[in-house]
Order: sequence, then C-alpha cells, then structure tokens
Amino acid sequence: MAGALPDGEAVPPDGSLPEQALARLGREPFGIYVHVPFCVTRCGYCDFNTYTDLGGLQATYAETAVAEVRMARKVLGERAPRVDTVFVGGGTPTLLSARDLGRVLRSIEQEFGLAEGAEVTTEANPDSVDADSLAQLREQGFTRISFGMQSAVPHVLAVLDRTHTAGRPQRAVAEAYAAGFEQVSLDLIYGTPGESDADWEMSLDTALAAKPTHVSAYALIVEEGTRLARQVARGELPAPDDDVLADRYLMADQALSSLGWYEVSNWGEPCRHNLGYWRGGDWWGIGPGAHSHVAGVRWWNRKHPAAYAARLGAGESPGSGRELLSDEDRRVERVLLEVRLRTGVPLHLLREAGLAATATLAQQGLLEVDMDRAILTLKGRLLADAVVRDLVD
Repeated sequence: MAGALPDGEAVPPDGSLPEQALARLGREPFGIYVHVPFCVTRCGYCDFNTYTDLGGLQATYAETAVAEVRMARKVLGERAPRVDTVFVGGGTPTLLSARDLGRVLRSIEQEFGLAEGAEVTTEANPDSVDADSLAQLREQGFTRISFGMQSAVPHVLAVLDRTHTAGRPQRAVAEAYAAGFEQVSLDLIYGTPGESDADWEMSLDTALAAKPTHVSAYALIVEEGTRLARQVARGELPAPDDDVLADRYLMADQALSSLGWYEVSNWGEPCRHNLGYWRGGDWWGIGPGAHSHVAGVRWWNRKHPAAYAARLGAGESPGSGRELLSDEDRRVERVLLEVRLRTGVPLHLLREAGLAATATLAQQGLLEVDMDRAILTLKGRLLADAVVRDLVD
C-alpha cells in the first residue's frame, strides 16, 4: 500500500485477466486481502494508504468491498479456487464494526467458499477493541488477530504517535484468547528515536509475557513523505542508526528464540497468508490501493477511497494499472522473497552466477546450503539485502 503506484498498463474496465493466467489458477494457494484504509489518527512513521475523517465512505465501506468481492468472483469464473486465507489489514480494520467485517467475510465465503481450516486474520489496534468486540469478531468467523503493540514504553509510543497506553496490548491478548481466538500476534518496532536497549528489552519481555503465538519485529524505517521524515530532516529527531538496529535485531532473535524464527522479521506460528506472498502464491487484494497477483498478472487499485468506490459504483474494475510478469520476473521475485524464509531459497531458482555466489556467501558465514536450498544464517539475516543482490545475478 505504501508509496506511489507504478503506471503499468491499463486494466480492462471489466477487470478481465488473460486466458493464460486463468488456466494456471488453482496451482497455488489462494488468499484474499482486504484493505481497510481508515484510521483515527495517522502515525508519524506510516506511509500506508490510510485516511482520517472519511466518515461517509467508512460507513458504506463494507458494501463497497463486497462489490469488489463479487467482481473478483465474476472475473475468475468457474475456475475460481476456494480461499485458503483471508487477511484484513489497514489502516485500522476494527474501526469497522464486527458486523461489517463479518459481512465482507460472508461475501467471500458465499462467492468463493473457504477451504477447510482456512486462516482468517484481522489486524487491530489494541485500543480499537474490547472484550465484547473481540467476541463478536470471533463469532463472525475470524480465527487469528494481530495487534499493533509496537512498544511497551510510554515515551517510545509517544514518538510513534501510537494512541494506546502501555499495558493495553497485553490485556487485549488475554481478551482475544478468552474470546476463542486460536492465534494471536503482536507487532513490534525497534530503533525508534530515544529508545534505549533497556526500553527494547522491556518491550520484548512484555510481549513474550502475554504469550502470543506469533511476534513480528520490524526496524523503524524513515519513509519519504511522512511526518517522521520531516522531523528527522529538521534535526528534531535523530535517524535510526544501522549498528543500533542490528544490535536490536540480535536482542529480538535471542528473546524470541523460544518461538522460533520462520521469516527474517517473524517468529512463532507462521502466518499462512503472508507465506503465500513470500512463496509467490495467488491473491486478490480488495480495497483502495490494494495489490493483487494471479498467475503472473499483478495489478493495483486506485488509491483514494472515493475514486475506488466510484469505479465499483459504475460497475467497473477499480484497477489503476497492471503488469504481466515474465518467467524471469517471477524467478527473481521468488529469490528475493523466499531467501527470507527459514526454509530458504531452492537452488534450482538460481542462475550460474547465483549458484557460484552461494559458496562464497557460505564461506563468509552468511548462508548454509542444506541439500537443495540456501538458508540464511543469523549473520546473513542481518545482511539479507546484500545476500539477495548476489543470489539474483
């Protein structure tokens, strides 16, 4: 959702896909992402496609999203697969009522069908839910919830413009389990200006004490165009230090070792929906600015909720542009993404130069070659971007 969208080629008004893509449909797991672009306030570090003060569009959003679900089913036709995973992200999805979110989920189930044991996730801010709303979300069919905790330290939360108080995420986790959620995730951010090693250690310890099934830990990135970027440019806040970020990552990996890492920034019971992205699967993205990928065709929706709704209201695809990926494009993307996984990147995806590089990278302690896969070491995870550059050659 972040940043400017590429131009790409035009999306047909009816959203139709090339026959060669439809013929390959069903070979990969199929997920649906639903983007809810509304927030009460916009955090200073965030460059996602989110909006405040769009009450009218927010009130009718479930109906608009359902319209795109129906269009998706029409485009994919009789070969449309059952849905393995649903992920509702944002923004703050739980600014919509549990009933509205359930209405979108019901439309997905009615149009496509949910596979047995489907994973159904929603994101939530800890202060956007309570015990009652969590129980309602569970009743609507959500099985997994991800809370944006970010930190356990009040002054760090203040720099990040988070609206919840310290202690609320832990209570939200307990309420989610009491409501019957099977999986609960916490998202953390490290490297915030003013955060000390002790602050980060407290956040990790506090997150683990809540006993989530999954934890994400991401380095703070100063994204162009955000309020945080302007504060750094004016010298009001220091930019995150790369050495500090590396040390904080090592602290995270040690603290979260009991959960076990499965992706560079993720520990615990894997999010199957995100695994679909990292393994080059198929998904349809519902909502403003949402991206989709089906069998080598990638497209993206208009970003503003009003423009998105207007296109669907006219019975036309909300797609803004698309691109047809070549086999080489898909190979490179698989290398870029799968190398981040604990299962590593299959060696058959590497060209001659990439295969030769694995030996050098292994000697440097950045990779391990296990049978037919190249897997990042802990040192390699710290330098993953540099490793990838050598492997994609």
